[in-house]
Amino acid sequence: MTITPPALSVFETLESEVRSYCRGWPAVFDRAQGARLTDEDGHSYLDFFAGAGSLNYGHNNPVLKRALIDYIERDGITHGLDMATTAKRAFLDTFQNVVLRPRDLPYKVMFPGPTGTNAVESALKLARKVKGRESVVSFTNAFHGMSLGSLAVTGNAFKRAGAGIPLVHGTPMPFDNYFDGQVPDFLWFERLLEDQGSGLNKPAAVIVETVQGEGGINVARPEWLRALQDLCRRQDMLLIVDDIQMGCGRTGGFFSFEEAGITPDIVTLSKSISGYGLPMALCLFKPELDIWEPGEHNGTFRGNNPAFVTAAAALDAYWADGQMEKQTLARGQQVEQTMLAICGEHDTARFRGRGLVWGLEFDDPTRASAVCARAFQLGLLLETSGPQSEVVKLLPPLTITPEELDEGLRTLARAVRETA
Repeated sequence: MTITPPALSVFETLESEVRSYCRGWPAVFDRAQGARLTDEDGHSYLDFFAGAGSLNYGHNNPVLKRALIDYIERDGITHGLDMATTAKRAFLDTFQNVVLRPRDLPYKVMFPGPTGTNAVESALKLARKVKGRESVVSFTNAFHGMSLGSLAVTGNAFKRAGAGIPLVHGTPMPFDNYFDGQVPDFLWFERLLEDQGSGLNKPAAVIVETVQGEGGINVARPEWLRALQDLCRRQDMLLIVDDIQMGCGRTGGFFSFEEAGITPDIVTLSKSISGYGLPMALCLFKPELDIWEPGEHNGTFRGNNPAFVTAAAALDAYWADGQMEKQTLARGQQVEQTMLAICGEHDTARFRGRGLVWGLEFDDPTRASAVCARAFQLGLLLETSGPQSEVVKLLPPLTITPEELDEGLRTLARAVRETA
């Protein structure tokens, strides 16, 4: 397939220089269905990006689309702040019956606003309110959002610098395997907590991703996560799991922390919780932490009722029978086999991942961008991740067919070969 970059005049002359994804994918996209997008010239692209993880069920999923169209056509509530609506009730009932009760999770549900960083901000605010302390511990290479509180617990230097002011009350600690197994887990963290001369203020909470997506597909071991939960309990700190990109089935189970057998105090969800790519976020927390005063944390667009409709439809369609987890793990094995073959052919490459999130890293940190650029020319959308954009990130829809997945993996392998 030969792709001619389109005339992007209005984007170049009117849209801000802050735009990013479109620079790597110089096409004007027009339609999308399932795991494919089509540009206005009719070129088809296989999507291994999935809206940065917000389209776990693919583009314009027909089940969710039907529910949404029916709701809109009957003049269902669109904007509802935190008013009680039939759409919100249906979502809460479904979320409780399909997700929380089968996993014996006791969480209260908060609608903090429509984005992931809204959910993180509310989690940080609640933890500080509950514990009466300001400090929050995060981890190296973490990414939690672009608003100031979320940036304060984000590791990426480029994104942090964009704040333009000091980012305070956040302290980074080494993520799992940061020292390549040479240092015992949490040695530094626990020493600082116990040393009265360390200068570390007692943290209110620790926030962690079980798989660091933007940080380079760094996968925390279950035993590391269990040890972190134990440390938090012993030291009277709340454990926050940011499941914004890795939740909603991305790693297999609905929550990415299920494999480790832990129960975080607070969990943030966004991206694919609406199922359809509509803005929606949740902050979940144990009932005893629900000490909010009415209106103490709010937001105009936390009542996106069309998102409640598609969210409930997604849970009913994909999580009521347990098949989605099995399918995702099977697709993950399919990816792993290709990764093994690619790394066997290219000894400068390494891979890591879980479920349907995988990363391919090269000794040359510039190689990942070259692979993604070549993949685009071949009709495959991939993005990079990691502090130096050194990792090729695979994030296909969970609903991708085995044939589509194989097609995309063959294209990836070709892009790697042709950029060697």
